[in-house]
Amino acid sequence: MNHNELSLGSLLAVRTENVIGSLGKYIDAHIESQWQDILTQQADKLQRAYEEAGDMAYGTYLNLLLNHVHKEMKENGLRAEPRLPGEFDISREWGNEDESDQQRWMWSTIYDKDGMPLGTIVVQVYHDHTQFRLPRRPGVLVLTEGTKEEVVQALSERSASFKQALEFTEEYKLYLESLNDDQKAAN
Repeated sequence: MNHNELSLGSLLAVRTENVIGSLGKYIDAHIESQWQDILTQQADKLQRAYEEAGDMAYGTYLNLLLNHVHKEMKENGLRAEPRLPGEFDISREWGNEDESDQQRWMWSTIYDKDGMPLGTIVVQVYHDHTQFRLPRRPGVLVLTEGTKEEVVQALSERSASFKQALEFTEEYKLYLESLNDDQKAAN
């Protein structure tokens, strides 16, 4: 962590009225200060992960990037469900035609020490399907909504691309059906 960065605890002590907003600012500042360093420091590991498992290497990257955030949240009585950056199966992705500049939006509902939902942190992951590369730094959106339906509605209102994109499970189901159709056509 950058020594100039405030700890989450000190940030929450100053801004107790809007915990989810303060957390979003903290995560965004952490990403801003660390995203390039982790790419550089972990370049060999991430490249190996990409060669062995493809796009799952971006998950490895996000875990490395957000580990410190999870530690700070735990120390301050906050919990993300699912673990940040969010559940891959319900995430949505879109991008350019050659797939060199994609974005996937994933999210986690944040709970306080009493188990009360505070809102949702959305992580925007910009990535390349042709090689391991992040075209730009991950982004953070903060929502006061907490249920999946409310989050999907709020994000659909913010982005037509999100609204048109399918959940990963739906997208994958259609992909498998297309492979099946291709195989039937070949026979």
